[in-house]
Amino acid sequence: MDEERSYEQITLDDLARLEEITAVDRRTFFITRPEYAQRMLCTALCQGAGQHYVELAAGDEKPYGIKDFDVWTFFSTIPGTMFPANRRLTHADFGQSRFGRWTGGLRQFRRYQGRRVDMIMRGLPVPLDADPAEAVRAYLTEARTTSARLLAAKGVVLISPADRRGTVIWPVTT
Repeated sequence: MDEERSYEQITLDDLARLEEITAVDRRTFFITRPEYAQRMLCTALCQGAGQHYVELAAGDEKPYGIKDFDVWTFFSTIPGTMFPANRRLTHADFGQSRFGRWTGGLRQFRRYQGRRVDMIMRGLPVPLDADPAEAVRAYLTEARTTSARLLAAKGVVLISPADRRGTVIWPVTT
């Protein structure tokens, strides 16, 4: 199935699969930056797939749809230092699933069996014990960077910590 977007519901099991995929990427990062291994705050599904999850959770009958999965990992920065991976972007294949196959035209991704997973890291100037949802919300609310403004335009859903998996943290609803 080669389609631009999938309209399938993202389940907690799918979020767990995304966490497994991003954990492999983080282990690679920690080889050269072990000081961040204990500084991870959370991972979150963002951008279009995040918006899709939020809209389906709200009962929207015409959800955004999924082109790819954008998973952001947020870390507590080391005070006085620049986070080393703010411009880091890596990719992986979600693998065969009911979401179909990513149909992007870039040659290097044509070998993918499923949707592309984009993995991005960002350091936040918060303490190690900061609440992950509150830290990300503050980042999105302040919107000081282009990335923060783009993320704030769509839904954000926690993938980890595991006990909060599936929690919609953006947009903030009352």
